[in-house]
Amino acid sequence: MTLTFLWTDIMVWLLVVALIAWGWVISRSGQVKKQWHTIFKSGIAMASAIVLLFYLLFTLLDSVHLRFVADVTESKQGLQYQGEMVSLLDLMFTHNIENSERTYSAPFATHEYAKSIVLDKKGVSQQVNLPLKHVSVNNHFWKDSLFALLVGAGLAFLLIALHLFWRKQTAKESVLPWKIAYLTLALLIMAFTWLYLLSFSYHVLGTDKVGGDVLYQSLKSIRTGVLIGILTTLIMLPVAIILGVSAGLLGGWVDDVIQYLYTTLSSIPGVLLIAAGVLSMQILMDNNPQWFESTLERSDIRLVFLIVILGITSWTGLCRLLRAETLKISQVEFVTAAKAFGVGKWTIIRRHIIPNLMHIILISIVLDFSGLVLAEAVLSYVGVGVDPTMFSWGNMINQARLEMAREPMVWWSLFSAFIFMFILVLAANLFSDRIQRVLDPRNKT
Repeated sequence: MTLTFLWTDIMVWLLVVALIAWGWVISRSGQVKKQWHTIFKSGIAMASAIVLLFYLLFTLLDSVHLRFVADVTESKQGLQYQGEMVSLLDLMFTHNIENSERTYSAPFATHEYAKSIVLDKKGVSQQVNLPLKHVSVNNHFWKDSLFALLVGAGLAFLLIALHLFWRKQTAKESVLPWKIAYLTLALLIMAFTWLYLLSFSYHVLGTDKVGGDVLYQSLKSIRTGVLIGILTTLIMLPVAIILGVSAGLLGGWVDDVIQYLYTTLSSIPGVLLIAAGVLSMQILMDNNPQWFESTLERSDIRLVFLIVILGITSWTGLCRLLRAETLKISQVEFVTAAKAFGVGKWTIIRRHIIPNLMHIILISIVLDFSGLVLAEAVLSYVGVGVDPTMFSWGNMINQARLEMAREPMVWWSLFSAFIFMFILVLAANLFSDRIQRVLDPRNKT
């Protein structure tokens, strides 16, 4: 077994390191620390942050990939590895991957959803719902559910007790709504534990056309949605900040060129621009199949390209906003005084402009995150999103289109993708609303 890093894995863990470093910087600044403390005084913001961290946990579990040795003996080329890599999340749901069914089955069903033609002992053909191969034949649903909820409650109690012990040891009084945080954490842990433990006996959210478990697909899709939401924003951010601040402060021909760039990009429909980039990238990948050793690596590279394309095409709105705000800030007294004393323009940007734009940047990051998660679903729905072999909510919704027209209707794939995406987008929007209320200097409440 060896640890293998995909390009997106590297980007995810670099992001985690950056977040930890940013948290350390915040802890050293009393004013910024007080602002974030004010943000988390809201119970809704605290609950939303717990939900977002829960999604981030699944992203991290799915961003540690392993490759197992297929043969212990070494060949001339070295150890022989299995073709496909697996993540920690795949190892957790090995039972769902291996125990696939023949076709559709409803949530918690014991028989297939569609009827099949079989011959009875007398040779007469009949239409029957065949039993599923990998579900519990014993009707212990309520007993298993109670056991799973008790296990989840025990795990939640252990984590909450450890946090309470840490708070007692640090002896710091806090007015943060920890009760709401504990309640949200307990509900999330109990819900996931219930889903996970019952997945050994049932297909909790049903199966798709080829018998794949929908719960496993929904959880695997979390990584794709979070990566597109976060990494695209981080790629777009430096471009928007540099160009927006430069246009607002330097003016002249620099302002004219930058305005021409974002006006031209804004005039092109976003879907057409993204589709052109994705199709060009697809042709490049098809002409160079030697770049990829496995299907997973191919889909990962396509995801990286999609993130870059989305980042390149989505910076115009923030750039226009930062340019207007920079024009306003450059006329205030402390910037005028810095210019009079001969302070350089880049020093003014670093010390005066950027700090006064941080509230706009942070608000835009969180607001753009939810929009990009939804954009992935729309792009995959029209066929220019992530690779069809990659798990994503957009691909699930795209595949569910024809299922909705069946009789009887197959609804659970679309429902599962919608619920998981809805919870993530709702939490991001509620959290961004709180950030906007606290960090926006024009809001006096």
